[in-house]
Amino acid sequence: MPLTPIPLPGADLQFDPAFLPEAEAAALLASLTAGVAWEQRNIRLFGQEFPQPRLTAWYGDAEARYTYSNLTWEPRPWTPTLQALRQRVEAAANARFNSVLLNLYRDGRDSMGWHADDEPELGPTPIIASLSLGALRRFRLRARAGLAHPPLSLDLPSGSLLLMRGATQQNWQHALPKTTRLLGPRLNLTFRWVAGQA
Repeated sequence: MPLTPIPLPGADLQFDPAFLPEAEAAALLASLTAGVAWEQRNIRLFGQEFPQPRLTAWYGDAEARYTYSNLTWEPRPWTPTLQALRQRVEAAANARFNSVLLNLYRDGRDSMGWHADDEPELGPTPIIASLSLGALRRFRLRARAGLAHPPLSLDLPSGSLLLMRGATQQNWQHALPKTTRLLGPRLNLTFRWVAGQA
């Protein structure tokens, strides 16, 4: 199924809820959960350090260093599985990616706060391709200052692909809120192009 546009002012969103077959998505969830070098780093909020409420990993080309939330990531080399996924996502997005950020949400208590992928090394109009595996979670978007529009909620099932491009990161923030529902793990892979760092 091709990517379908999601109407949203000041954004360019495209979505395929069944990019990967259900069985393949389940197999990838199991293999990546077991085979990825996961970390749980600390972030500083209001002068205190807290562990991130999820597990993370960064893979990519050697030059694809990435900094966000005052954390700098040195890429681990692509695994064969991640390389194959990159090629398929590149074909669907008609774009090139040199890195992938993996987030493992172990249950509904793990989350991602409001943010935009607007770091300088991503460029002014980055293309972010987000692949979801595992438990269905609700993805939220809210307009940034200067754009009056109600928030948007989007359910991301296992095997779905969400593409964010154009001015999306300039005009919108996104989050994956906590939930009290009993959920299994969800793994999210966000492919992106990071400019080389000096």
